[in-house]
Amino acid sequence: MTTTAAPATAPFRFFDVHVVRTERRSPSVVRITFGGERLAEMASGGRDQRFKLFLPQPHQSRPVFDDTGEGWYAAWRVQDPAERAVMRTYTIREQRHDPEEFDVDFVLHGADAAGHAPASGPASSWAAAARTGDRLSVLAPTVEDNGGVDFRPPSGTDWILLTGDGTALPAVAGILAWLTPGTHAQVFLEIDHEDDRRYLPSFADADITWIVRDHAGAPGGEAVVDALRTATLPTGTPYAWIAGEAGSVKAQRRHLVQERGFDRRAVKFTGYWRRGATEEDLIAELTAAAAAADQD
Repeated sequence: MTTTAAPATAPFRFFDVHVVRTERRSPSVVRITFGGERLAEMASGGRDQRFKLFLPQPHQSRPVFDDTGEGWYAAWRVQDPAERAVMRTYTIREQRHDPEEFDVDFVLHGADAAGHAPASGPASSWAAAARTGDRLSVLAPTVEDNGGVDFRPPSGTDWILLTGDGTALPAVAGILAWLTPGTHAQVFLEIDHEDDRRYLPSFADADITWIVRDHAGAPGGEAVVDALRTATLPTGTPYAWIAGEAGSVKAQRRHLVQERGFDRRAVKFTGYWRRGATEEDLIAELTAAAAAADQD
């Protein structure tokens, strides 16, 4: 099995990009391909490679920044919320060269072609209505081994556990494509609709369980927890990667550590979103917590 250690650096830089094309992949997902003049300098580490995407406000044709240097975050925080770019975190599904392009899969959360849906956020609404030539900015890595890759199974891992909902599906697909022959992977994926199933190529021996939310009859994430509780998992030393709704992720980690006996260090868990909260809410909470820690 291929294993990787944490990187020593996490170099990221801003890139101006534009929409090259859009493709509806399923009822819930649209794939958007981006291009840009400097994308040859961008380097994805594959797997669950994350990056920051910045959308313009509805009255703008491109995102507006006061600073894109090392002090970008502080400058972004104090910008007028009605003018500053909308920041979201996404996964690079695939990067290609000649031409320089990369793909991002957006979960639409019910947004229609005009970008309207009561439950959709600004990124889903933007993606549903995206057209060729639309411009935005991304903060993306410039080296392959970077801090935006979390899937790093340690040496001695015997098998892989992956779980996620629709928001984690691009990362799961990237991980499965990266795994080497002879690796065993147990995968649990929750999707909104039957037609959201897709072929996930992998050299690994991957056992994939699809959980369709409209069949499960439970709020998002609970069906994955239930599936884990009743699953027969392989023996040996596991490495678990869990992503999706924050409440579900915490419940899954608790089950694996407390009931299954997984080593805490062998469970990588990430809340991609939290029910009832926007990314701005989560950023504000993290900023307040960091400020409180500095005072202490």
